[in-house]
Amino acid sequence: MDTTMGAIELDLNAEKAPLTVANFLRYVDSKHFNNTVFHRVIEDFMIQGGGFSSTGEE
Repeated sequence: MDTTMGAIELDLNAEKAPLTVANFLRYVDSKHFNNTVFHRVIEDFMIQGGGFSSTGEE
């Protein structure tokens, strides 16, 4: 995933979570995550984003 702060490598395991991976990829294909704000980042562990616009509105 490309972000304004650089690239993020995602590992998706379709064997263990086929519905979740398929759902996530549908969102990606529809550009749902474009301009998403990541409001919590823990390096080498996880990111949380969405629900807020770039102006902080929900």
